[in-house]
Amino acid sequence: MNATVLRWLILVAVGYATLAALARLLASRALYHPEVASRTTPPEARRLRGPDGHDVVVRHLPNPAAPLTLWFLHGNAEDLGDLEPFLRQLHAAGFAVYAYDYPGYGGSGGSPTEASIYAAARVARTHLRRELGVPPERTLLVGRSLGGGPAVQLATEEPVAGLVLQSTFASVYRVLTWWRLLPFDLFENERKLPAVGCPVLVIHGRQDEVIPVRHGEALFAAARGPKFSWWVPDAGHNDLTERAGPRYLSELRAFAGACRSGRAP
Repeated sequence: MNATVLRWLILVAVGYATLAALARLLASRALYHPEVASRTTPPEARRLRGPDGHDVVVRHLPNPAAPLTLWFLHGNAEDLGDLEPFLRQLHAAGFAVYAYDYPGYGGSGGSPTEASIYAAARVARTHLRRELGVPPERTLLVGRSLGGGPAVQLATEEPVAGLVLQSTFASVYRVLTWWRLLPFDLFENERKLPAVGCPVLVIHGRQDEVIPVRHGEALFAAARGPKFSWWVPDAGHNDLTERAGPRYLSELRAFAGACRSGRAP
């Protein structure tokens, strides 16, 4: 190998390492915006102490008549303070409802990273299982946008009743590139989905300007268990529930019924 080729290889390696470092830095800055959310905690919320000493704030709306507890995992730039009216809509639709704030969001302590979000989810899950008495087979996970990451991870760890992915990415870096340019990524939902055995419903707006619908299509293709899709024609990223109207809750109820009966909605 002559000196010129060696220099070019060194330059390529340095450039690639710089790209990888920048990608991680920029992805973290784009992913997490707790400061945009309400920064409030509903009075009825519960504070749990995580193993790292930080609080994990959870919200539970019980419904003894509900066959399933819908665990809603929220998106970026929102927290339990913002979600309270929406969670009450889900509750009025016939679900028991559960949610938690990621580290750094709302009243939860710490800083948001992929690892810390998963760790906080496991703290919330222990509370849901042991104190509230809700088993995995009666838990319906619904992850919106960023929330699809912890929802998929939780679904790989125990046999939940079902998994809904709304406006979720295949993985973080591929929102910008689509192709795999780096040997690592964040929230690799598409890669993990084949390990999920429960029914999966993918909901995505055809006009999503933040996470293009091709991500939803990739997630649907990756799911190996019973799977269903709903592509909302005129919906973007932040207006899907409004554009969908009453059908949104109807689709969730139909999917929940399918999860319990084993039939397609």
